[in-house]
Amino acid sequence: MAMACQSLIPLLLLGVAVSAVEVQRPRGVPLSKKHFYVEGKPFTCLDGSLTIPFDRVNDDYCDCQDGSDEPGTPACPNGSFHCTNAGYRPTFIPSSRINDGVCDCCDATDEFNSGASCPNTCRELGRKEKESLQKLAEIAKEGFLLKQQLIQEAKRGLEEKKAKVLELQANKKQLEEKVEALRTVKETAEEPEKEAKGRHLKAWEDQKAAVRAEKDRARMVEVFLELDDDGDSFISLTELQSHSELDTDSDGSFTEAEAQALLGGVEKADAAAFEAVWKDIKDKYISEAQAPVEVPLGETTEPLSDNESENYSEVEIPEEEDDDDPEEEDDDQDEEDDDDPETDYNRPPAVQVKKDEEDEGTMPPYDEETQNLIDAAQKAREQFDEAERGLRELDDQMKNLEKETTSDFGPSYEFAYLYSQCYELTTSEYVYRLCPFNRVSQKPKHGGSETSLGTWGHWDGPEGEVYTVMKYENGMGCWQGPNRSTTVKIKCGKETAVTSTTEPSRCEYLMEFTSPALCQDPKTLDQMLHQHNEL
Repeated sequence: MAMACQSLIPLLLLGVAVSAVEVQRPRGVPLSKKHFYVEGKPFTCLDGSLTIPFDRVNDDYCDCQDGSDEPGTPACPNGSFHCTNAGYRPTFIPSSRINDGVCDCCDATDEFNSGASCPNTCRELGRKEKESLQKLAEIAKEGFLLKQQLIQEAKRGLEEKKAKVLELQANKKQLEEKVEALRTVKETAEEPEKEAKGRHLKAWEDQKAAVRAEKDRARMVEVFLELDDDGDSFISLTELQSHSELDTDSDGSFTEAEAQALLGGVEKADAAAFEAVWKDIKDKYISEAQAPVEVPLGETTEPLSDNESENYSEVEIPEEEDDDDPEEEDDDQDEEDDDDPETDYNRPPAVQVKKDEEDEGTMPPYDEETQNLIDAAQKAREQFDEAERGLRELDDQMKNLEKETTSDFGPSYEFAYLYSQCYELTTSEYVYRLCPFNRVSQKPKHGGSETSLGTWGHWDGPEGEVYTVMKYENGMGCWQGPNRSTTVKIKCGKETAVTSTTEPSRCEYLMEFTSPALCQDPKTLDQMLHQHNEL
């Protein structure tokens, strides 16, 4: 408790060694050193450097290097003069101020030979200080009562939190078992769901593949008719060469040899043989209906008449066999048709595939059995997710409680009430926010983003008074400077509040904070105040 209300202790120890009756001793000597100055006996300099006759003390000549032989004259440049200040607080002043015409001691003893008019103001100063000390003592007394309540509440809360941790630990074990059981249920339900969805997807893919194959076959028939210029139900080398886009080496010259290679080494191919040719040319082939046509001014183009394609109606195309050739299936999926197949012939493959996928529509709904499996698996997932979320929340709750029960909140846990609380101070420019054991921040008063001035680090008071200072570190970095940090100095007070904020050096902030948690035992204060009243 000796560390509490540090600002009061120096004030209350005023003149404890001073009585109302002046003790005879050389001028400028404090009572604590009177025994060194015995009249009639040789005087030894306090630094032990020299011994001189006593009559050379205060003779206005400096004999001792430490100036101790001239406590009451300005002879020694490093000397000091003791102001008794009976009724107020004793103090020391430099010897150079003796008899300089300025009243430094309230009892006027420093101006004994200057002619200055110095009234003795010690009693009045003592009275005012006593009133001030009385107010501080009352604040400390009320603060200490609050502190006792805080300690009792903190201890009660600490026991409750420890009991809660034990309860949560037991609940956690049960919840972990529940999560594992629900995980098994979920995984068991997901296996048949996965298989059923896989079957449904495969059926849908097979259906789309069949549709694509049918569209590809229809297009192949149309291209055969388009290439068969003479209507003889064969595709000749010349007819194939009429489409230069089929040039295999893309050198700008579609030779007869290249065309014959596409036809499988023969001079011409019928409808059955064209199926093998089609696989090699369908990605390059451009329909004549889509090729650029120069139209003379005033003329229009007309679509081919039905009679122009009647010749192909007599050509029989063998039924396509399912040879389970994956390459053929992939080729079949490359092209799809729509309501106007000819419009698709010139599309780039990537664009055509996208168009085909759009034409295929959406996958049909699941059958009842599959949907039931999906619903069961989804319910199992939701139950598992809910239990797992509850376990995470329980873990977070336990971590917070364990932090509260193990953190250093003072010798009697008196600072525990500050945890999870925040206190603000508004200045002309900023709003400062202190959240003890968490963080400190600064925000512009008239809008703007918040700046971190540090996060909780440790208690940083001096030895024996460690709980008088808080240190917050690793705040937001300054431009070309260090990370911001904040030192919080705590004083005794009835209220818990931030009383001031300054920036003594760049990016290093200082806050003053009052709290009843730092208030001293009032019995000690009353005793000190009584001693002061006797002066």
